[in-house]
Amino acid sequence: MESFFLEYGNLLLRWLHVIAAIAWIGESIYFVMLDLSLHAPKGEHNKKLGVHGEMWAVHGGGFYHNQKYLTNPAELPDDLHWSFWKAYTTWLSGFGLFMLMYLLRADIYLVNPSSPWEWARNMNGTEAGILAVAFLVVGYNIYSRLCRIISPTVERDGLLSAAVGVMMVIVSWLTMQIFPGRAAFLITGALMATCMSANVFFWIIPGQRRMVNALKAGEKPNPLDGAWGKQRSVHNTYFTLPVIFLMLSNHYSFTYTNEYAWVIMSLFIFAGAVIRQYFVLRHTGRNDLRYPLAGIAMLAIIGWIAAPSPAPAAASSAQTGQAGGAGAQAAVTVAQVHGIMTARCTECHSAKPTQPGFAAAPAGIMLDTNEQTLQHAAQIKQVVASKYMPLANLTQMTDEERAVIAAWNGQ
Repeated sequence: MESFFLEYGNLLLRWLHVIAAIAWIGESIYFVMLDLSLHAPKGEHNKKLGVHGEMWAVHGGGFYHNQKYLTNPAELPDDLHWSFWKAYTTWLSGFGLFMLMYLLRADIYLVNPSSPWEWARNMNGTEAGILAVAFLVVGYNIYSRLCRIISPTVERDGLLSAAVGVMMVIVSWLTMQIFPGRAAFLITGALMATCMSANVFFWIIPGQRRMVNALKAGEKPNPLDGAWGKQRSVHNTYFTLPVIFLMLSNHYSFTYTNEYAWVIMSLFIFAGAVIRQYFVLRHTGRNDLRYPLAGIAMLAIIGWIAAPSPAPAAASSAQTGQAGGAGAQAAVTVAQVHGIMTARCTECHSAKPTQPGFAAAPAGIMLDTNEQTLQHAAQIKQVVASKYMPLANLTQMTDEERAVIAAWNGQ
C-alpha cells in the first residue's frame, strides 16, 4: 500500500505541477507579447494621463483595450492583479515531485556508479540527495550574484546573458559527471526553474510592491525596482523553453545516456533560448529568421550526436555462444532475451513489481511474457546498450547479457 500511495501522490503532484506550469508560462508569454506589442497612445488625453503604450485586441467575441503606465498612473486601485502564485505553485509542486521521485530513492536515482569521479561513485543516497538540493541553492545564488556584479544597473545585460549561458554549460557538464544522466538533466532544469521562481519571489514581486507603496504614499518610485524586475522577467522568458525540454527529457533516454549528453543538454538550452528570441522579436514586428535557423541547426547537431551507431552485421561467436549454447552462429531468440528480462528487469517491469517503492511498472512497460518483450524490443536494446537500465545496475546485469541483447535482431 505504501508504494501505491507514493504513486498516487506522484500523480496528483504531477497534475498540479503541469496545470500550474501551464498557467504561469501562459501568463508570462502573454505579458511578454503584450509588452512588446504596445504602440504609443494616439489620443492626447491618454498621453496626458501618462499612458506609455496601448494595444487593442479581439478575443472570445469581445474587444480589449490594454494600456500600460510606467510609474505614474492617474489612479491605482486596491484590487491590482498580482502574478506570483502560479510561479510559486509550479516550483513547490515540482520540488514535491523531486522529493517523491528522486530524494526518497536517491540511492537508485541520484547515485551514479559510472561517474568518472570516485567520490561521486561512492556517495550514498543521503549524500547524493543533499548534493542535488545544494545544486539548486548554490546555483541560484551564483546566478543572482552574476546579475548583481555584471549588470547591477541593467546596462550590461548582453554581457550578463553570455555569462549566464557559460554558467549553464558548466552546470550541464558538472551534473553529468556527478549524477546519472536522467537526474542530471532534471537537476539542471530544476536549477533554471528555481532561478525563475526565485526571480519572482526575491526581485519581481518585492520591487513591484515597493513601487506600489511609493505611489500610494505620493512618492516617486525607484526606477531600478522596475528595471531589476524587468531584467529578471526577461531571463525567465528565455529560460522557459529550455526548462520545458529538460522536464520532458526523462522520456527520451537517447538524450541523457549519450557519451556527449552534456553537449546535447547545452545545445537544447541554447536552441530553446534562440527560438524564444525569434518569437519575442516577432512581437515587435521583426521577422529575423536567423534565430529559428540557428535553433534548427543546433537541433540538427543534436540529432547527429545522439544518433546510434550502426549495429554490427552479426554477433561474435562468444556473444552468440553465451546466448544459449545453440552454436556459434545461432541467432539470438526472444526466449533468450526474455530469460534475461526475467532475471534482471521484471522486479520493476512487471504487472506486479517486487522492487520496493514501485506500485506499477515504470512507464507502463511490462516484460512478463515473450510477447511483451517483443513489443518493447527497440527500447530494450537502446537502454541496455547505453547501460541506463537496469537503474544503477541493481540487478547486476552482466556485460555478456548486454552483448546477447545487442546481438538480438528484435524478432
